[in-house]
Amino acid sequence: MAAEQKASEEKLQDLKDVGTNLKASFETLAVDALDANSRRLMQLSQQQLSQQQAEAKRELSAKETAIETMLTPMRESLGVLSTHSRELEVKREGAYQAVLAEIKNIQQSHLELRKETTQLVSALRAPKARGNWGELQLKKCVEFAGMVEHASFDVEKFVRGEEANYRPDLVVKMPNGRTIIVDAKTPLDAFLDASTSEDETIRTSKLVAHAARVRAHLNELSGKKYWKQFIDSPDFIVCFLPSEVLFSAALEQDPGLIEFSANSGVLLATPTTLIALLKAVAFGWQQVEIAKNASLIKDTAIAAYGKLAGMYGDFIDLGKKLKSAGDSYDGILTKAEGKGGLFSISRKLKELGIGERELGDGKDAKAIGMTPRPLEAEDWQTTLSLVAAADEISIEKVDS
Repeated sequence: MAAEQKASEEKLQDLKDVGTNLKASFETLAVDALDANSRRLMQLSQQQLSQQQAEAKRELSAKETAIETMLTPMRESLGVLSTHSRELEVKREGAYQAVLAEIKNIQQSHLELRKETTQLVSALRAPKARGNWGELQLKKCVEFAGMVEHASFDVEKFVRGEEANYRPDLVVKMPNGRTIIVDAKTPLDAFLDASTSEDETIRTSKLVAHAARVRAHLNELSGKKYWKQFIDSPDFIVCFLPSEVLFSAALEQDPGLIEFSANSGVLLATPTTLIALLKAVAFGWQQVEIAKNASLIKDTAIAAYGKLAGMYGDFIDLGKKLKSAGDSYDGILTKAEGKGGLFSISRKLKELGIGERELGDGKDAKAIGMTPRPLEAEDWQTTLSLVAAADEISIEKVDS
């Protein structure tokens, strides 16, 4: 048993050694197989990766080429745009310089205009300059209305009255022998002060003073009573303000000015309203001229009527002569054609060898048979001749 036990232990030990050897062999084989598989897998992976890299490189190259092709027009457009941008920038810079120069000119013009405006305001503050400006505006209104052509006004007519001497700026003659008196007023002092003031309170007070000045002018003109010195004048005079803004500014502060002026016999007028008034007067003068020409128009119409009446006999005589000429033509044609006529005789002579030109067959020659239409219209009356005879004296006068 001991020997068997020993033999069993040896066999067990051998089995253990065999197992150990087998394990080592298996581990070695596994490592070798794993290493081989790894190397094979690496090779396959490298091959696949190389192929994929090659394909990716080819695709990338194709894409780069396509993108390059697509970007070439854009690159060219960007180049053109860049060139245009540079040119535009140069032009813009030149334009900026021109604008700056123009702004400087405007500033200079503004300064000069402000200076001239200041001088004008200073000049208008002088009573003589204001009066000249008002008279100039008044003359322009008269010219625009066409009253100069009709010579129906006298400017600055001096009239000596019972209490004082009066000198209106304009006397408008109307067609019926009446006259309209116009006096120009230019209340500018308070208005100019209001225009140059930046304080609203001061500006309002100056405008109120301006309205009061206009009302004072109305009182002054109403007190002169021009209609008493000009007997043929209506019971009112016209107060002319040479600017619309003068009237509107005064009316804004004193809305009762229009009613006050109407009650005082003085009518406020601006260039617009004065031109309308003068236009109406000019139209009246035109109607008077037309009425003056009515007599001449009548004489001329009578003369034309008499001439027309005299034409009646001429028409009758012309018709008779035309009929006589037609009858003569028909008679000559009768003698020339038909049997035994000149045409048949001439053809026989041609057959006998006399004459070189061929004679026509006479088809173009036809009888006229003219019979003038009688003057049957109602417009032709025997009374025309009587009227012409009765108006012979008027006709001779017009002809002379």
